[in-house]
Amino acid sequence: MIAAAMPKTPQSARHGDALKLHRDCGFGEVSISPHQPQSLANPPIVRTGTALAIKYLTSGVAALFPSSTGRGGARNRADRESHALTVAQIANLKAAERHAEKIGLPFTRMISIHWQAAGLPLAGMAKATGRFTDLMAKALARHGSGTAWLWVHENVPGNSHDKGGHCHLLAHVPADLVSRLTALQRGWLRRITGQPYQARVIHSKPIGGRLGLEAGNPDLHAVNLEVALAYVLKGASPEAASQFGLERLEAGGCIIGKRCGTSQNIGAKARKAKD
Repeated sequence: MIAAAMPKTPQSARHGDALKLHRDCGFGEVSISPHQPQSLANPPIVRTGTALAIKYLTSGVAALFPSSTGRGGARNRADRESHALTVAQIANLKAAERHAEKIGLPFTRMISIHWQAAGLPLAGMAKATGRFTDLMAKALARHGSGTAWLWVHENVPGNSHDKGGHCHLLAHVPADLVSRLTALQRGWLRRITGQPYQARVIHSKPIGGRLGLEAGNPDLHAVNLEVALAYVLKGASPEAASQFGLERLEAGGCIIGKRCGTSQNIGAKARKAKD
């Protein structure tokens, strides 16, 4: 795997107090530091490995699960294998993130799900992720909230607790609904897998380290979201990394079926219709 420097800090976030990295962050969150007069012209290198975002147990037990609703993303063959994010996929994910902000549904939460630890085979991840996002959207809708999301699958070979097939999901979850949503997540996983919840299968945290950052400090939230998106895109192909200037790269592994996706409201058709 290749360790690379963090994305450059946007100009809009460099004014005033300096930015520093949280020591306990999962994917390189930044915070305002009143004690550092200098800006980070050369951000520190972030540690590599899936363990930065998820540290879960793994198992290889196959499970049954309901079918996906098929929402979001390109429609790939269910048995298609891929080993990296392509130029087209990354372009779509980046455009989707910008559109989520444009329609007032900025990504506020990073959710990582270790599907292998939950007992799903590699070929079952796409359906499971689709089912999870469907349940999330319906739960938020019941409380009068819309949402938007994007996700990427990775598969790091190995037997340790941070390996295997997993999903990184960036989603819009209003701060006042986070506690209700997180209380439901383990139940969703039991419904999807048909098995008891396994410890450390899901990890969820606000982008930027605290709730409501997108409203309280939009510039700082934008910086943290940039870092989170770079983490999610780290499985890019060399061609895609070169084209988009991605500096942090790690092998994304072999994925069966869809490697990434977005909610329909920020997908290519929605963006075209809005424009």
